[in-house]
Formats: sequence, C-alpha cells, structure tokens
Amino acid sequence: MKGTYHMLVVTGATGHLGRLVIEALLTTVPADQVAAVARDEEKAQPLAQRGVEVRVGDYDRPDTLGGAFRAGDRVLFVSGSEVGRRVPQHEAVVAEARRAGVALLAYTSILGGPAADFTLAREHQATERMILDSGLPYTFLRNGWYHENYTENLAPVLEHGAVVGSAGQGRVASASRADYAAAAAAVLTGEGHEGRAYELSGDVAWSYAEYAAEVARQSGREIVYSEVPPEQHVAILTGAGLPEPLARVLVDVDAAIGRGLLAGTTGELAALIGRPTTPLADAVAEGIAAAKAA
Repeated sequence: MKGTYHMLVVTGATGHLGRLVIEALLTTVPADQVAAVARDEEKAQPLAQRGVEVRVGDYDRPDTLGGAFRAGDRVLFVSGSEVGRRVPQHEAVVAEARRAGVALLAYTSILGGPAADFTLAREHQATERMILDSGLPYTFLRNGWYHENYTENLAPVLEHGAVVGSAGQGRVASASRADYAAAAAAVLTGEGHEGRAYELSGDVAWSYAEYAAEVARQSGREIVYSEVPPEQHVAILTGAGLPEPLARVLVDVDAAIGRGLLAGTTGELAALIGRPTTPLADAVAEGIAAAKAA
C-alpha cells in the first residue's frame, strides 16, 4: 500500500481528535507509514517511541510548516481549535499542502457545510472554499457534534442537578470522538473518497431533556434540563469562566440545535466505520466515572 502514496499524515496529532486518528491508523497500518504533525515536538515523543514519524508544524507559525507535508502524502487536516483565528491558520496549512503536492487533503469540517448558518461554521466554510480553490484532491469530513462536548465535564451537572442550555426541544445527533477518528482513518487508508463531502453524525438524535434523563438514570441523582434564555445562558457560561466571545458562539450553537441543524442522522458515519456509532449512554458512563474519580 505504501507504494501508492508517501505517508499517512495527521495534523494536530497530539490533540483530542488527532491522537485518536493515529491510534486508529496504527491498528491497520505499520507505524513507519504514519506521520504526526504537532507544534510541540516533546509532547509528540510518545508517538515517536512507537515508530511514528514526528514532524513539527504550528498553524500560527507558517515558517514551521515547511517540513509538515511531502509530495504524495495523504493528509488529515484537523481544524484549529481557536475560534476566530482559524482562517489565517488554515490558509497557511492549505498553502503548504499545495506547495508540497499532497495526494489528498482530508479536512475536518462541520455538519451541513455551506448550509450551516451558525457562527461556528463560518471558518469551516471559508476553509472548504480555500481547499476547493487550491485545486488539491480533497475530502470534506463534515463532523457533527461529539458526545464528549457534553460528557467530558459532568461535574457541574452532577453538582447542580441540571443540564443548562438554550436549545429548546432541539435534537443533537452526536457520536463519540473515536467514531469520527475511525472515519478519518478509513478515508486516509481507503480508496474512492476524493472529491467527496461526508455529512457525519451519530445514528440517534437526542434532546437535552433526554440527555439529562440519561445522566440521572446512570448517576442515581435527580438531573433536569434547565432551559434558559440566550442572554442568561451567556451570563452563566461567562460566570463559569468562559470568555464572552466563546460563550456567545456556544449559545449560538444551541440556537442552531433548536433549529434542527445538528439533528441529521445521515448514516454516513456508520457506513464509513462499518459499525453503528457509539451510543450516548456509553459516553455518559465514562463521564460519570471521570467526574467521580476527579
């Protein structure tokens, strides 16, 4: 297989999603066919010790990206995590991928792509356009919501007995981060994905009230969904320490959920990974265990 491309490359390789993609790849291909791009070389040393090639690349420092990609590489471009800064960061990555002549640039975009009308989608839409304009072979992995967006920090929910939100009766077709990672690995190692845009989401859409009920069932505590007006939601998030611009982005996402924009159950994620997506209940169990261990 290595004769058809240079390496399988994952950017953001020490982040939450990137490291799971590397793990998924290592279950199917030898480590010497995998390269990890990370801004902190020391943080990536555990990967190097397993035989993965480590390449340094910082989205914020285009001069560091010169060695990130090589001709013929198949690259998973994991989007930057800093909302509001991603357009220049992503421009630098796409420019370097084009200069290097990669064989495929698979980008982690957002569910709905051009049809997503909420603030968080704008940088992803701009990135899709720049990739199309680059002329590079591409795949868009339009990821829906992760279970872990909700379940990774269950301590406040358990403490206050409430899931707080402003999404009304809107539903979320989330899946586990590992599900999305498995899909990315399948695209990097498979054939026939060029020029495709996959709308990736979980098999089951749930409401915040149903999520609260699941947390209550598993924790044995009374947990309710507390619906609040958007401005009060912003105040709650900023009071918990979030910067106001980020709080407003998250509240805007809840409004999008209320409009049904993250509820689509396309089946495309399950098809790519060859199994049903991970149930929300599994992530809730992990989240409760982590909260108790903290």
